[in-house]
Amino acid sequence: MKTFFRLSAVLLLSAATALTTTAKPRHHKMNDMSYNQVSIIPLKHNRGFAIHVDKAIPGKSMVIINDDSGNTVFKDCLTRGTLAEKKYMLRELDNGKYSVEIYAKGHDIKTNFYIYNNGNRRVVDIM
Repeated sequence: MKTFFRLSAVLLLSAATALTTTAKPRHHKMNDMSYNQVSIIPLKHNRGFAIHVDKAIPGKSMVIINDDSGNTVFKDCLTRGTLAEKKYMLRELDNGKYSVEIYAKGHDIKTNFYIYNNGNRRVVDIM
């Protein structure tokens, strides 16, 4: 009788453990390159933008700002890890067309932005 109770207790415990163990939810980080995300976010109250990099594999991420002639105006190492967010203020740049390039491991982005005066305000327009 004691063995029966022990055996039934072990079976109930193993069944409860098997039922509570579930598959990993989809919102957890995966270890593949499809997880890499790079975002350029315009700032509301300042002339500039924020860059957000979220990668599956750690690696060097670079931000390069070029002018219309292709000359490098600014170069910055964003992160060597997997996650980074940094703001870039563009007060020092003259009016004109610029491009920002973000090199993240396996996911590179290049986009243009314009700086111009609109009345008394200076505007940064990201394309």
